[in-house]
Amino acid sequence: MKMHFSIPVSQQRLDTLGGRYVLYSVYLEGFLFCKVRYSQLHRWNEQVSTPGILLDESRGSLCTQNEKLLHKVIFLSFWLQDTFKITTKKVSLDVFLPDGRSIRIEILTSDTAERVLEIVSYKMGLSRELIGYFSLFLIQFQSDNVLSVMKKMAEFELPYVSLQSTEVENCKVGLRKWYMDPSLDSMLMDCQTAINLLYEQAVQEIEKKWAKPTEEQRQELEALRKAGNQTKFLELAQKVQHYGYMQLDSCACDYPEPGCVATLAVGNNEISCYFKLPSNQTQEVNFKMSRIKSWQVTFLGTLLEEEESPQQTLNQNLELRFQYSEGNNSWQWFTIYSKQAFLLSSCLKKMITEKMMKLAAENPEMVSIFPLDIFIFICKWYCQTKLEFKDLDDHPDGERGPRYMGHTQMGSFSSLSLDLVGHSLTES
Repeated sequence: MKMHFSIPVSQQRLDTLGGRYVLYSVYLEGFLFCKVRYSQLHRWNEQVSTPGILLDESRGSLCTQNEKLLHKVIFLSFWLQDTFKITTKKVSLDVFLPDGRSIRIEILTSDTAERVLEIVSYKMGLSRELIGYFSLFLIQFQSDNVLSVMKKMAEFELPYVSLQSTEVENCKVGLRKWYMDPSLDSMLMDCQTAINLLYEQAVQEIEKKWAKPTEEQRQELEALRKAGNQTKFLELAQKVQHYGYMQLDSCACDYPEPGCVATLAVGNNEISCYFKLPSNQTQEVNFKMSRIKSWQVTFLGTLLEEEESPQQTLNQNLELRFQYSEGNNSWQWFTIYSKQAFLLSSCLKKMITEKMMKLAAENPEMVSIFPLDIFIFICKWYCQTKLEFKDLDDHPDGERGPRYMGHTQMGSFSSLSLDLVGHSLTES
């Protein structure tokens, strides 16, 4: 999984001996992650750096390299704890389920999201083999029973610390399924706990009108719900429009004309958009993943000085741009302005990964090469942790560092193009 960090804020500090050093605020996918000195960043960057070109004879060692990389990424968790002055101790954490219930578990403040997910799964009776189909999310609960999925937690994040440090109000840790292809429900039908979770989320999606059944489907679903037939309910739900999609908050976009407001739902190999035009007319457009060439997230930040305080706060805006073809061999850029831009990007990456896995499973000629070529390709693009030192000179602590990074270009998250006819993978 490819992570993106940015360093939009830095501050001059004095150490205990009166020496000056620069403290950098590191943001992980739009959220404050930790504050560290340049020397710490430099050492970590040297540790996780991997060669830019992967030779054929060294491909076999890539998985081993990524295992070492993930172990080194764990050190980021210690930086996070140190930043927010949270000591390791036992605490209770409430993990919320789609039906509104919560499960209280006992964890350590230093437990990662991966560990917390294992604890929750064990307490609920979820099969260990199915844990990978679920994930922890940071969810904002608003008034009138409105909720927003803000981000998917990285495996090395510390959920307890993230809750304490987030600048978003009324946030909680939630457990939700983490796949974009509704047909993958079939992989979980042998575990009753998994069925319960899928059923609860399906009911939630319909109640909140994220999924849009026809009147006939609604009546049949209601009958199955009253009968307590969860399996049949889920089978029918897969035929419902937008079932299993990730719902995003209303946002601005530049299509079909500048200044439009859009509601996005992402899943099943498409971005489904409902546009409200300045003329108050509405329009629905579905952008198919097979026609998206690449996309990128841009971090736009403005530093705000707090009154009577040397502290600086960051007013940030995120945008996601994607390159799309209407089928006439021409490419056009579309821009979405959303605080959930990184979550949207994660969904797009997930859909591409699922498509590659599905192609490999459906085509015998690909199965023989999948463990090496395609899996290595996935590792290369999605299992690297990228730390950007944009405008960061090789200066030691104590010397002047960058005070402001007004426009941090995060780059293209996907350089993949899929030839769905020839089932080939190429870099664009």
